[in-house]
Formats: sequence, structure tokens, C-alpha cells
Amino acid sequence: MFDARVAGRMRFGCGVSASVGEVVRSLGADRAVLVTDSTMESLGVADRICSYLEGAGVEPFVFAGVEPEPSVETTDAVAELAREHDCQAVVGLGGGSCLDVAKAVSVLITNEGSAARYQGLGLVRNPGVPKVMIPTTAGTGSEVTFTAVLIRKSDGFKGGINDEKLFPDVSLLDPELTVTMPPAVTASTGMDALVHALEAFSGRSASPFSDMFAREAMRLIGSSIRTATWNGRDLRARSDMLLGSYYGGVALANAGVGACHSLAYPLGGMFGVGHGCANALLIPYVARHNAVACVDRYAEAYGLLGGASDGWPRREAAFALAELLEELVMDLELPCRLSELKAGIEERHFDEMADRAMAVARPMENNPRVMDKRACVAIYKEAY
Repeated sequence: MFDARVAGRMRFGCGVSASVGEVVRSLGADRAVLVTDSTMESLGVADRICSYLEGAGVEPFVFAGVEPEPSVETTDAVAELAREHDCQAVVGLGGGSCLDVAKAVSVLITNEGSAARYQGLGLVRNPGVPKVMIPTTAGTGSEVTFTAVLIRKSDGFKGGINDEKLFPDVSLLDPELTVTMPPAVTASTGMDALVHALEAFSGRSASPFSDMFAREAMRLIGSSIRTATWNGRDLRARSDMLLGSYYGGVALANAGVGACHSLAYPLGGMFGVGHGCANALLIPYVARHNAVACVDRYAEAYGLLGGASDGWPRREAAFALAELLEELVMDLELPCRLSELKAGIEERHFDEMADRAMAVARPMENNPRVMDKRACVAIYKEAY
């Protein structure tokens, strides 16, 4: 037995972002807060989206201050802006940080208090206002998940608001908006999407439904991430990455993720390391740890990601997955060691990092191999 769930409507294709105004109007709103960051503002993308909204009779109110690792405090400020102007819808424009804040704001408009109150599982009482997501990176899958991950500046805690009320109503996937992503962002967000798919595929909660999306996500990302990173004008590669990210998000929303995500959270919360970069760095080491517990799944993933294993024993292919992932991270010129990050991480931090990782319990419990604090410390040490 398994349950299946997906977010609302998705529209995919070059230029579909131009329909955002008519989409917001169809949801019954004539005032909307646009949640984005300084990059989208400086590139003129935010102004373009505003013009589409205004053309359909929707008044936009822009917040362009979302951080790379979004905070509770920023989310609360956006919600206050939205309530002040009586916004009836939220539009998220940008990477996963912007989309996560937008989803959280949609429920803060209709629920009292700070975003910190709702960090956890199923704590949101009232449905939010309609929300439309326009991703400009191909990685987080936030446009199709029910999670908004935020950092509390007060104590560095990083945790998600996890509630089905955060599912977006409409997602507009426009590959043309991802063309301006620089290589480093393309690589790190793309690896984030790949980790979503792999951990959903190998996790304890995997189902035939989530497997369909995870398999196709790995196939698309594995065949296109290098091209998209180093030849960013290739629209075919950009399209495959954006669709692969979406599929990975569907898999994640239905089957969850694993230990890599839990281990990555302290890197962001304690040291400000970007989530995609943290996942990319850690996944080869987590895969090496997990392989013995999920030989068949890892052997299949190895093939889906382009590994040639004709005639190999499945165990050999499964254990080769870690090397394939390591080579991919190197090809993308992402950090392979914690010591390369220049973030101030030292071995003396591993004990606290492991405690914080174990506190991100749901992914740990979903991991194919049982995890404990000792295993977390060992992985951090190997990755150092």
C-alpha cells in the first residue's frame, strides 16, 4: 500500500512565465506579493514578471531581499509586507530559497505569528493564499514540494515548515529563465536535484509512484548536467534539467530524502554553506556508507546515471555509484572535501554537527541504512 500526492497544475515550456498574470487572476487575486532576490532584480527578470502581472490587472508588491540561505526573520518581514498591502496571492521567483519563502509567506498571511512557530510537521492550521512558483534554477524542486526550509538567526537552527498546505497551486517552468545561471549555481542546484531523486529512490518510503519520477529524474539529470553547467545556452540541456528537477521534487514529496540531507543541514545552519553545495559534497560519502544496504537500487541508479556495468555483479555496480558521483562532482568543479569550503569547519565541530544532523529525524529514519551519531561523525571525518 502507498499514498501518492502531487502539487497543483504545472505548465512547462519556453516562455510560459509570460502567463503569470492571467494565472494569478484566474486564482481570484488582483494584488500579489512577488518574492525574489537581488539577482532576479538586477537581471531585470523581476521587472518583467511585474509587467506580466500588471498587464493582467494584478498589482505587484515586490520583496527582493531573500538570502541564499533564507531566514525566519526575512520570511516574517515578507509576510508583514503582504498583510500590509492585503495581498491575495504570492508569486515566488528565483531559486529554492525564494520559492521556500514564498510558500511560507502564503500561509503566514492567514496564520498568526512567526514562521518559527510552524517549523515542524503538520503545524499549519489555516490554508494559505494561492501561490504561483516560477523557478529560475533547476535543482531544489521547491515548486512541487510542501516544505519551506528556513534558518532561525537566533540560534542557527535550520528546519522546514512541512505541511501539505504549502503545496503550490501553479508552477510555471520556463527553461529560458535558467539560461543565465552561472556554472557554479547550475552545478550545485543540479546536484541538489540529483540527490533528491537518488535518496527518494533508495529510501525506505519509496513506492512504485515515486520510483517513476525518481528514475526519470536521474536519467535526465545524469545526461544533461555537465552540458547545462558548461554550455549554459544549450536549451535542450536546460529543459532536461528543469524537468528533471521537477520530477525529483515529485519523488521527494512522495518518498522523502535520506541521510545526506540531514548531514547537509548543519553545514548550512552553522556555517552558511549552500544546500546544493553541501549535498553535492556529501553524497559520494553517504552513498559509500549506504551501498551495502541497497545493492539493487544503487546498481540501477548507477546505470541510470550513465555508468556502464554490462556483465558486472550488481554489488560491484552498487559500490561503483559512489565513485561515479565523486567523478561527477569533480567534473562540475564543486568542492569535494569539507576542508575546501573555507567556511571555518574543523574536526572539533563534528560532534555538534552530528547531533544536529540526527535531530533532522525524518530523513535519517528514511535512509536505507540505519544511522547513528557515530556513523554521522565517521562520514564527516571521511569527507573532511
